[in-house]
Amino acid sequence: MNTAFRTWKTVLVSCVGAGCATWGCTQLPAETHPSSLSQARLQQLVERDTSGYELAAPRDPNGIGKYYMGRQIAHVMGHEGAEWLERHGRRQEEGTDLLLNELQLKPTDVVADIGAGTGFFTFQLARKVPKGQVLAVDIQPEMLAAINENKVRRKISNVVPVLGTTTDPHLPADSLDLVLIVDAYHEFDHPREMARAIRKALRPGTGRLALVEYRAEDVNVPIKRIHKMSVEQAQKEMAAAGLELVQTVGTLPQQHLLLFKRKE
Repeated sequence: MNTAFRTWKTVLVSCVGAGCATWGCTQLPAETHPSSLSQARLQQLVERDTSGYELAAPRDPNGIGKYYMGRQIAHVMGHEGAEWLERHGRRQEEGTDLLLNELQLKPTDVVADIGAGTGFFTFQLARKVPKGQVLAVDIQPEMLAAINENKVRRKISNVVPVLGTTTDPHLPADSLDLVLIVDAYHEFDHPREMARAIRKALRPGTGRLALVEYRAEDVNVPIKRIHKMSVEQAQKEMAAAGLELVQTVGTLPQQHLLLFKRKE
């Protein structure tokens, strides 16, 4: 699903076939590969807008053949792999409680969870901002349907599902205290457009983008290289969208937590 109907959620570490689903595996459970039609559409997209983008033969078969600032964009899973997002052990593997604490949210904050998936982080964020709001953004209606079901079941009123696109998360301008993207940015079809849209949505002066990606600098992190990002690459891409790195948090087991703010 690497055309207009791609999800933004999570680098998964499992193997397709043979029932393998261990942390040491490196294959996405629902990873897809480009068809000739999707490749033709990709060529058209690049031809229309070449600023920062390049179409070339995939250096890694897990990439879509579209490059941004030298980085190949990765394939992603579809909604068929949604159960993996709620897998047992994810909290410990990724240190998710530590991540949420590092965000230092206030009860009144307005937060966006981009690539919300089934709402794994969305509903935890909602508890952190009881007087605020969480915008759960995804481009797959199936994911948003799951969030709505969970919202009703959990009786949570401060979560708002938002259907985004591959170029626009449809966030209100100048209004967000925090935008959270966990293991998803490296899979965006249009990272430049998305980063620019996020910048516009951040509250001037105080709004933050929290970018979480597996550490490319660490060879011991058991994730395919294409599903990792370095601090240098992330900083370069965010700078191109008018965002500056203000803090690097290195306490997570395997991921970077990079905090950006708008350049004014």
